[in-house]
Amino acid sequence: MATLKDIGIELGLSVATVSRALNGFPEVNARTRDRVRQTADRLGYRPNRIAQRLVTGRSGMVGMIARIQPDMSSDMIFFEMLTGLTAALAARDTDLVFAVDQSDEPVLPYQRLLERGILDGFILNAPVPGDPRVAWLKARGVPFVVHGQDQVQVDYPFYGIDNRAVMVDSVDLLAALGHRRIAFLNGELRLAFANDRLAAFRNAMAAEGLPVPDHFIASDDPSENYGYGRGLAMLSGRLGPRPTAIVCGSTLTAAGVLRAARDLSLDVPSDLSVMAHDDALPKHRATNFSPALTVTRAPMRDACVPLANHLVDHIDGVAAAQLQTLIRADVIVRNSTGPVPEEGKDPWHSTQ
Repeated sequence: MATLKDIGIELGLSVATVSRALNGFPEVNARTRDRVRQTADRLGYRPNRIAQRLVTGRSGMVGMIARIQPDMSSDMIFFEMLTGLTAALAARDTDLVFAVDQSDEPVLPYQRLLERGILDGFILNAPVPGDPRVAWLKARGVPFVVHGQDQVQVDYPFYGIDNRAVMVDSVDLLAALGHRRIAFLNGELRLAFANDRLAAFRNAMAAEGLPVPDHFIASDDPSENYGYGRGLAMLSGRLGPRPTAIVCGSTLTAAGVLRAARDLSLDVPSDLSVMAHDDALPKHRATNFSPALTVTRAPMRDACVPLANHLVDHIDGVAAAQLQTLIRADVIVRNSTGPVPEEGKDPWHSTQ
């Protein structure tokens, strides 16, 4: 393995200059830094972490803490994200330290890791409204990046999807097909994104001049059983007028709604239109549904590289305002949505 001395001999530079160049010191000009890095890569140089930390005060390690659910072993998207983040950080010569949150106090696991003095920053996932982790880390000057946002206007690095646009695009598509009775099966309201989507759904419906009966909205953990139970209750008419279209917060929930429609002998999309937000879950591909699902699509795995880059760049001193990425989900129209049933053919017309 090459050493700093080897690089210095190759370029005719002192070991001190090589070290400063590799650690990004401003007194070394950009051209020299580039030459040193290229030579280091070519010679297969790998920094000594202990020595590097003594020089820069950094460990080259960042943390992510997740609350483990009982069924986490079956959640392939979680492991796909963990693998993707590890690889993306490794490309920036940074290692990921993963820990489990088993505390009722949201900042306690962060405090414990920081007290060990081994981490340069954190990746935060699943933000809640007014997330206490954000305020706690900011007060201590600890770099972090958030997958999503805990509120609309933020001053920290983040990468996420425009949840308001997700609902606007969904309602606009269904309203353009003539639907006026549109229901929404949301995620858990303890999470910030679900709050954003609920507010956006109501606003989008109001913009179309469409009413939203109370029983047209539900919020819960996104699962097939949730979609089936709520879908069955809405479509059976037990709660009141039946929707002609349902927007689902996930493809898992949509799977339950489609099963409920089949049990009630309702055809999709002739009798009922169904669309969902698609995070590209490995075992629930929207194209494999019958019929194939119309979706707003933003794969969660696409967040890995920008989250890693935003955090490392922030640790390197890039301002938070330059590290904020909000993407708009794609709208993909497939066979699960269609025109609202004609009045005379609407199997639910008598309940309007």
